[in-house]
Amino acid sequence: MSENLKFIDLFAGIGGLRQGFEDENTACVFSSEWDTFSKKTYEANFGEIPYEDITEIAEAEIPPHDVLLAGFPCQPFSSIGKREGFLHETQGTLFFDVLRIVKYHNPKMFLLENVAGLVNHDNGNTFRIILSALDEAGYDVFHEILDAGDFGVPQVRKRIIIVGFRKDFKINNFIIPTTNNKEKFVNEILELDPKGYSISEHLQKSYLFKKDDGKPQIVDFNSKIKVKTLVATYHKIQRLTGTFVSGGETGVRLLSELECKRLMGFNDEFKVPVSRTQMYKQFGNSVAIPVIKAVSCEMKKILNSAI
Repeated sequence: MSENLKFIDLFAGIGGLRQGFEDENTACVFSSEWDTFSKKTYEANFGEIPYEDITEIAEAEIPPHDVLLAGFPCQPFSSIGKREGFLHETQGTLFFDVLRIVKYHNPKMFLLENVAGLVNHDNGNTFRIILSALDEAGYDVFHEILDAGDFGVPQVRKRIIIVGFRKDFKINNFIIPTTNNKEKFVNEILELDPKGYSISEHLQKSYLFKKDDGKPQIVDFNSKIKVKTLVATYHKIQRLTGTFVSGGETGVRLLSELECKRLMGFNDEFKVPVSRTQMYKQFGNSVAIPVIKAVSCEMKKILNSAI
């Protein structure tokens, strides 16, 4: 049974994976995050301060657990092709830390998340090594690129999800859900004239609308669309990647804190005790909660049936 599944939350950020996985039958026994500002947000919402840099924490110091969650950053892999063992080939990358913990603790299952570009990184070599390393570590591995827009959040946001089950459970038919059959558009999550998010008229004229090319993306209460991916550099007001809102004191404004929460599937009560710049970075780096909820739900079900 999946009651009281113990899990760990690596590269935790502001706890997006945790929010998606956690329920009344689970317990987080360890978390790690190196970013000072993300740790503040994590503590404000979960009542605990994540441990520091995972690269400096020995496997034995991490409590036993049933499930490993990790949104590990993608870095170039060295030693590819030398065939000296996958643990060696991943040394120096943050995936190595996921792998060494998996090999030491042998959790029942894991859920990893990364940018969709990981699949094509270094002509696919990086992803092949990751899959092979997890297979060699004793796991049946499944993966799928999912779009958060198919899970009831109003943005296009593609991410690779990697799920693994220990081979002794003989789970070879796991299907990662590609939708939760909910749809939402940006006009449903907009706030009515929040204060302090206006973009100056000077910046609008000199940069945002300097070309008549249909950019940037401007939305309002009539916009029945899914917006572009919210990125960690949103605070830099980039005309090609940003989505802005019609309204405010100057006619165009940034997405508000509340809108960012809703865009990522966080609840309105989620606490954000950091500056606006850090807030945009944190939500831009996080995961869409409904995606993780849907995948986690299926993982728990199939593990239940296998035990």
